Amino acid sequence: MLKQAEIIQNDNFHLLSEQNKQDYWENGFILIKSLFTKDETKKLRFVAEKESQETEIMVKSDHKGNLTKLKMWNRPGEDIYSMFSRNERIIDNVEILFGDSIYIYSAKMIFKNAREGGAWEWHQDYGYWYNYGCLMPTMNSCIISIDEATKENGCLQVLRGSHKIGRINHDRINDQTVADNERVQEAMKNFDLEYIEMQPGDALIFDGNLLHRSDSNHSDFDRWSFIASYNTVSNKPYKSVREYGNYEKLIKVPQSAIRDYEINV
Repeated sequence: MLKQAEIIQNDNFHLLSEQNKQDYWENGFILIKSLFTKDETKKLRFVAEKESQETEIMVKSDHKGNLTKLKMWNRPGEDIYSMFSRNERIIDNVEILFGDSIYIYSAKMIFKNAREGGAWEWHQDYGYWYNYGCLMPTMNSCIISIDEATKENGCLQVLRGSHKIGRINHDRINDQTVADNERVQEAMKNFDLEYIEMQPGDALIFDGNLLHRSDSNHSDFDRWSFIASYNTVSNKPYKSVREYGNYEKLIKVPQSAIRDYEINV
């Protein structure tokens, strides 16, 4: 169970306080309730649902062969996804945490469908971002729940405070990049396991070195989510290794951008 200090109940656009920052750096994450409205997440889901039927979607399997579908972006644009990833509600808060200017490192839509969505094994995002020319771990992600996320449908799990370990070596296993199992097993003895259950519109900001995973979705309910990842401008890759993650100046949009975005029905 998350303590109240680690959960922000957001009735309007909320800027993180000094105490919120301390909670984040102590635990490696902070959950902001209702950062986005249910109407806003419904709009995103409508577009994602339509595009998942019309465009190519990536498929990754876990060690048991269960499949998770996803769509990734190398750079921000003018679509509905970018109205979330570039939104001041996230950008201002991530810049408060780092005390530095940021840019969008990557973004992805996760389609963990009912009765088929695969597991994500234990990993740190910086565990593999390190290999893509990012010298420092001044990176994090914001996961926005599109559907209700519960233990039953494979919500995110984290090891509270495990970002303090620093980067762990990772290996490529099947379609996933996985943290060294010996280190993970020791980490599980020393850091509390938290299940991050979320409602549509809730947002979890978490450190690039935080160990996290999720179970397969064996329930009758989808668990879709949108994840935007951020890097400090001062930490932009010193070499270009991948198509994503390269520096591009961030043009922030106002909180009203999602509401004002027009979609073709």
